[in-house]
Amino acid sequence: MKRYLGVDGGGTKTALCLITDDGQLLARVQGPSCYYLDDTERGIGLVEDVLAEWVPLVCAMSGTTPAAVTSAFFGLPAYGEVSADVAALDDLPRAVLGHERYRCGNDVVCGWAGSLAGADGIHVVAGTGSIAYGRRGEVQARTGGWGEVFGDEGSGHWLGVHALQLFSRMSDGRQPSGPLLQVLRDHLALQLDLDLVDVVINRWHGSRRQVASLSRPLVEAARAGDAAAAELLVHAGAQLAQLVQATRTRLGYTAQEVVPVSYSGGVFSIPEVLEELQRRLSTRGYELRPPRFPPDIGAALHAARLDGCLPQEVALQRLEEVCGDLQASAR
Repeated sequence: MKRYLGVDGGGTKTALCLITDDGQLLARVQGPSCYYLDDTERGIGLVEDVLAEWVPLVCAMSGTTPAAVTSAFFGLPAYGEVSADVAALDDLPRAVLGHERYRCGNDVVCGWAGSLAGADGIHVVAGTGSIAYGRRGEVQARTGGWGEVFGDEGSGHWLGVHALQLFSRMSDGRQPSGPLLQVLRDHLALQLDLDLVDVVINRWHGSRRQVASLSRPLVEAARAGDAAAAELLVHAGAQLAQLVQATRTRLGYTAQEVVPVSYSGGVFSIPEVLEELQRRLSTRGYELRPPRFPPDIGAALHAARLDGCLPQEVALQRLEEVCGDLQASAR
């Protein structure tokens, strides 16, 4: 029996799983984030610490060891975005696995491999950040993922920043006030509107995750009738559609081809964003599909693909049933 390890790193958590070539889910667990660019003290050491603790754990949960893993794929956030760090990141799994039957890549690959079960097409991620990735045969392309300072359009962080901008303009009177003003005052327990500066800059130190969390009160305000907040949600869907379109162009799809598209990330739990993405893709030669598997399962499926052993459809259906049962029990 072949065992495939999938590791999906992210800005909020690291998800790990072990599957077999015949579609069994041996173990699945969630550990802390391994987004090392946020950790100024440990840096890449954060990734090393997370893998050293959680890879042996997920293996032990299935009654095996890292040495017995047939192949592994490690999807790491920010992989490939700092060229000087790639070699060090590539080396880290060797110590915990005890072998070299693995590959590292950006975590967006996990989303693509899971949502489309390894088939050609495009996957768009909108969580704390945003990025799109696609494959067409041996051609692959990535679009977006430029970071929160001048990119990540349509992401949770992007929505949070725009919510803060709306709040400041409403507070000043530069824009008509809407429900967002009071929603954020209550959410952040502000005594004065200017206390927002203290919260975001001094207490949060501009944390990506904290700023991204403001997408939730933004949605609350939109549903309370705030037109500007509602417009932002629609604009996020439009920005994500642009990522998909640019990826399609880079992959070389013709105008006549219908391109499968799927998605992952917390922003897509906002119906208004997903509906706008659907609307913009519906007349442009795309088939928007709900994700078939979550990204950690996708990482394991990609490990199987790299081993030359992508599970057959019957195995994928078995795995799909297990994942569906787990989601139902979680609810």
